Amino acid sequence: MDPSLPILALVPAPDSIPVHFGWLNFFFILTFVFHLLFMNAMLGCGIIALVRSLRGTQPDLFIAKEISLKLPYTIAFTVNMGVAPLLFIQVLYGSFIYTSSVLMAWYWLLIIGILIIAYYSAYLFDFKFDVLGSLTRNLSIAVCVVLLLVVAFLFTSNITLMLMPEKWVEYFSNTKGTILNFSEPTLIPRYLHFVCASIAIGGLSLAIAGKVKINSGIGKDSKNFEAMISSGMRWFFYATLVQVIIGLWFAAALPRDIILWFMGGNKFATPLFGLGLTCAVALLFFGFKKQIWLSTTAVVITVIVMVLIRDIVRLAYLKPYFALSDLKVEPQYSPMILFIVTLIIGIGFIIYMLKLAAKQKEEV
Repeated sequence: MDPSLPILALVPAPDSIPVHFGWLNFFFILTFVFHLLFMNAMLGCGIIALVRSLRGTQPDLFIAKEISLKLPYTIAFTVNMGVAPLLFIQVLYGSFIYTSSVLMAWYWLLIIGILIIAYYSAYLFDFKFDVLGSLTRNLSIAVCVVLLLVVAFLFTSNITLMLMPEKWVEYFSNTKGTILNFSEPTLIPRYLHFVCASIAIGGLSLAIAGKVKINSGIGKDSKNFEAMISSGMRWFFYATLVQVIIGLWFAAALPRDIILWFMGGNKFATPLFGLGLTCAVALLFFGFKKQIWLSTTAVVITVIVMVLIRDIVRLAYLKPYFALSDLKVEPQYSPMILFIVTLIIGIGFIIYMLKLAAKQKEEV
């Protein structure tokens, strides 16, 4: 590559796609929503477990242990649910995501090893919770949480880097595959926005778990589970409040031309932004009132809206270089049909396994 060439010349030619991009984008958004819900619950619950474990009181350790029982499963679901959206974004935006991944290749490849260590730490925190000393127990969950935060940061850096081909010229002064997008103003608020969302959903997950235990009669000590509900909803409310503030910071850090899309410049972006603000108010209201199921419904709607908003932001960033309509279609429908069938069967198996796991716990 020649650094003197126009930026557009640095963008590889996109591959053809087997079906219309609308189908691929729909399944990308759908699978990414599921992935985000699991991912937020995983990281948020991990952070809450760390705080509770460090405090070390009996009520705190009760909540930490409840989280420890579910954390390895949540990590597994998160990783598996992340495969599909990662593949879809590679199909749709391969010219950009592959390039940004190469620019930060060393960090990108390290993610696999980091996740393995985080997974092992979560299992240690779970299976050895009662026999580990407080120092070792705290260390195991701390390692897990810190590594998951590192993975989240690396993904955030990659996603921002793929949106900015103008920054790819840094390769000519750093060919080692160690480029991180620290100079990007939206990097930190985007990352913190995700972390705060995780803490909020982690708190809500905690409240849901306590509510389910009480309603099913599994919880032998209802006071502990009631305390878990109350604590979870407090985490949810305050983290959501902070997230709204960081969200405004994130929005303010976006380029002016993209902000204008959400201020009347785009017929889809503007109403979505208004809906996002409405969802934020609803989350705070339901969280303050400790209304678990209404909060859960609002969270799902909000995640869908946020994913759609970020999809529009992605399109706005890449508009000078690329549009999804540029992708050439070479019809081949069998892979899409196979994916849909596999997805339905996979969801069925997941529901079945969750029912078996719940039944086994009831018997215990």
